[in-house]
Amino acid sequence: MYSTIISVSDLQRLMAAPAPLVICDCRHRLGVAGAGYQLYRQGHIAGAIFADLDRQLSARPGMTPHGHSGRHPLPEPEAWLKTLGEWGITPATQVAAYDDAGGAYAARLWWMLRSVGHQAVAVLNGSLQAWAAAGGSLETSETQPTPAPSPYPAPARYERLMTIAEVREAMELPGPRRPLLVDARAPNRYRGEGETVDALAGHIPGALNRYYMDNLNPDGAFRAPQELRSGFQPLIERAGERAVVMYCGSGVSACHNLLALEIAGLPAARLFPNSWSGWSSTPGLPVATGDE
Repeated sequence: MYSTIISVSDLQRLMAAPAPLVICDCRHRLGVAGAGYQLYRQGHIAGAIFADLDRQLSARPGMTPHGHSGRHPLPEPEAWLKTLGEWGITPATQVAAYDDAGGAYAARLWWMLRSVGHQAVAVLNGSLQAWAAAGGSLETSETQPTPAPSPYPAPARYERLMTIAEVREAMELPGPRRPLLVDARAPNRYRGEGETVDALAGHIPGALNRYYMDNLNPDGAFRAPQELRSGFQPLIERAGERAVVMYCGSGVSACHNLLALEIAGLPAARLFPNSWSGWSSTPGLPVATGDE
């Protein structure tokens, strides 16, 4: 079973084996509707189905009683379990997810599966670029999955997340009891410099910055577990006994940090899916700029 990352050679071996395997193409282009699907149609790993970030890995954004959902809110758990069944994913299925962005989008699918209890899901290490570098071929015919008889059999809830209501309440707690928020966006966006995606620039007060791209080597593959442990160690030490909560712009690249923590063998953290887009779109919430 592969539960964090999978190499190109191991994926090729699984593709030749009779065990149940579902490969998900998670490519996406921020702000360009339908671009990921067009890339999929131009060429994808044989047998891969397309996992649409906007339509299947997210629900419709909007204001909720507690605040804005953010740009990529999680679908209702019942809808997600139904999607998994439609994709033919059962508890016995090994799932492999890939993109062409270092795993930034594939990690969202990884987290969503792990959060409903599916352990056998891994992100292709090095992304589609590693597949191409190894001589892996692509196909253009769209794969139609064989649906399972019923939705994925799991409790209809996500584990390891923190709602916007819980984050707002946590901001009122004394320092030693307040969860440590970690912002996965690029440092300039964390500092509030040159924001081009969300309406407001900055970060949630008290949050620290850990850019998700720092989890990767120059070739786009994940760093070794020891390197990742060293990189996250300052955050772990700052957190102490407090919970660690990851966020980003819309709850997508934050999952990359969550995956990196698991690769590193460090304690699991929680996801704040509304992230900065939800926080900054909710009237009256505090905003910080600059470094910590």
